Amino acid sequence: MSHDLPALTQALLASARKAGADAADAVAIDGTALSIDVRGGVLEHAERSEGTDIGLRVLIGQRSASVSSSDLRSQAIETMAARCVAMAREAPEDPHIGLADPSQLARDWDLAALQLHDDSPEPSPSALEEDARRAETAARSVQGITQIDSASAGYGARRIHLAATNGFSGGYSITSRSTSLVAIAGAGTGMERDYDGDSRIFQADLRSPEEIGITAARRTLDRMNPRKPKTGAYPVLFDERVSASLIGHLLSAINGAAVARGASWLRGAMGEQVLPAGLSLSEDPLRPRAMASRPFDGEGLPTRQRNIVENGVLQNWTLDLAAARKLGLQPTGNGARAASGGITPSNWNIALTQGSRSRQDLVSDMGTGLIVTSMIGSTINPNTGDYSRGAAGFWVENGEVAYPVSGVTIAGNLRDMLKSLHPANDARPWLSRVVPSLLVQGLTLAGE
Repeated sequence: MSHDLPALTQALLASARKAGADAADAVAIDGTALSIDVRGGVLEHAERSEGTDIGLRVLIGQRSASVSSSDLRSQAIETMAARCVAMAREAPEDPHIGLADPSQLARDWDLAALQLHDDSPEPSPSALEEDARRAETAARSVQGITQIDSASAGYGARRIHLAATNGFSGGYSITSRSTSLVAIAGAGTGMERDYDGDSRIFQADLRSPEEIGITAARRTLDRMNPRKPKTGAYPVLFDERVSASLIGHLLSAINGAAVARGASWLRGAMGEQVLPAGLSLSEDPLRPRAMASRPFDGEGLPTRQRNIVENGVLQNWTLDLAAARKLGLQPTGNGARAASGGITPSNWNIALTQGSRSRQDLVSDMGTGLIVTSMIGSTINPNTGDYSRGAAGFWVENGEVAYPVSGVTIAGNLRDMLKSLHPANDARPWLSRVVPSLLVQGLTLAGE
């Protein structure tokens, strides 16, 4: 059953005021999720979930507390608000908390331009099952595949509404459609696996199940009979499938909450070179048909395009209201809000400048080195940027792929790594993080 989300948020605010809150904000989120798994051409698992969650944050002076619930009864909302106010009265004071000033709030946004919702009918379970089955059949048709670990298709739809006592009220809806497959080849200790998948807002944009199944199968076969390279210092190409993780470490380091705590290896780096000259890192929360797009953030502030890094130089932090106040800066419209928990700075759609050369061109230039296609584990020192991760991929000799690799550890320092990036031109433009394959020089590899 569909609920009136604006009415729910107003009921939460009214109850908070009645219970003694000086100010409050509230969020209501409802959604539907449907997932189908197929194995051996037979339906293995089907799951559907529907629910509505509400969250309330109250402020009493410079004290605050947050609560969440899925009980939408009027009496439950009043009880929830009273408990939240009682919690806030016992909370420590924080001079940086507070709602946005009304002059800061988003107005007159254009939801239609964002194209976040597919108006096509919700797919039936049988349609999703057919997609998963088609992907599995395609993968099994590739000689050498011994089994399919999972073939899945899913659909999701969410509505979000935010309101606050400063006068803000707004909401939007977003849909998603996905297909994925994990293929296995070999047996016992010689078993290898790999995957492919796609997730889009619009069903019409989704890649075909056959393409996903065959790609996963071929990737799996390419990984058969891996070896370990010799330990040493080599160039490493982070494949486009994993390259966004490097940029993710940069984004974590410029998160305003981490910077304000002093727990960032980029603290004090504003205005400094953090990427090679000529590379920029931009954020665009208004990009159409992108999963991380939104007309306003979790505090009702307008979202906007901005350059985080311009021509290699760090331009600004990622800030919600509290982090901005701590640092004496203006917020960037990056407050993320869920029904439970507080507000934290978060990035929306990210894009790194693409290079002019292909991935194969960069491989040819490597001479001897490693292509990383998957990683496990992560040891990142947030204060120094020291980096160490387990990796698998392919060894390159004389500019050509020689053999698959697994069980290797790559290590370096993120400051040095990011300054030596050479981007390819192969980024997928529909992802929320559009990052091409990245060549990094001189990383330490621990092999045999």
